[in-house]
Amino acid sequence: MYLDPFAGLVHQKPYCTESVRFDFGFLVVFDVKKMPYANQPTVTITEMTEDIIKMVLEETDLSVTNAIRRTMISEVPTIAIDWIQILANSTVLFDEFLSQRIGLIPFTSDEVVDRMVNNRDCTCDDFCQDCAVELQLEVKCTDDVTRHVTTADLISSNPKVVAVTSRHKNSEEGYGEEDDLLRKMNALMWEKDILIVKLAKGQELKFRAFARKGIGKEHAKWNPTCGVAFEYDPDNAFRHTLYPIKEEWPKSEYSELREDQYEAPFDPSGKPRKFFMTTESSGALKPENIVLTGLSVLKNKLSNLQTQLSHEIQADVLTI
Repeated sequence: MYLDPFAGLVHQKPYCTESVRFDFGFLVVFDVKKMPYANQPTVTITEMTEDIIKMVLEETDLSVTNAIRRTMISEVPTIAIDWIQILANSTVLFDEFLSQRIGLIPFTSDEVVDRMVNNRDCTCDDFCQDCAVELQLEVKCTDDVTRHVTTADLISSNPKVVAVTSRHKNSEEGYGEEDDLLRKMNALMWEKDILIVKLAKGQELKFRAFARKGIGKEHAKWNPTCGVAFEYDPDNAFRHTLYPIKEEWPKSEYSELREDQYEAPFDPSGKPRKFFMTTESSGALKPENIVLTGLSVLKNKLSNLQTQLSHEIQADVLTI
């Protein structure tokens, strides 16, 4: 079974005919016999949990795989605090320090980010429901015990936009291929809210903030991933890595070597054609949504490139 990465469709065979193939976002008519290097990329999902998705990309190039990786990191939109007004702060941390910590808190964005308008494109004068989500916090310590101010104290104007550590507090339902024990472990882990600051008796913190839509290319706080990595030669057949001591080098989880083998035979003419990719979400988006959105963004960029190129070619013809 194959996943069409740019259309989000599942096919029983590669999306390809004799004269037409789905080439990274747009249909290309070609003669297969005249294009010996033409390929039909496929994606196979091997594992998917609430935070991680693992997949295998085949019949594609290293440059394409890396383009997908970079797009998921820097061009998939999420929601993060981008404007803050601190109304009261008697904590040990100054305003700029707190603003930085608060801005890096990841918020759930799955059900909202696609419908939000980028602030620079919105017609409102300041903030509105179409381009921003308001969050407030007001905490004062009145006891002798130190008060921890965490993301649980944040009050959001949109119940679908909350700190990722609070996403399971109102629902016990999960998703992915997790068993009950693993889901309970995740629930316990997410009970540990993100610490913002500690308050002593008499200290308080009060602020008003707005979360906006953005991408990681603008600021790292909008990056939806904790990490995106891939490997294409788990047994080092291409010798792109020099092992200092082969016996001590850890084997890849995708290795096909026997226990007494430490390196595959050298393949001087081999080229990367199979890529094992792992994407870990920060919690702002589901990992499968990160992949599909990243592919969609890359598709649109390539489609725009093709359109602009065709316009340039037509302009050159008219000039001649």
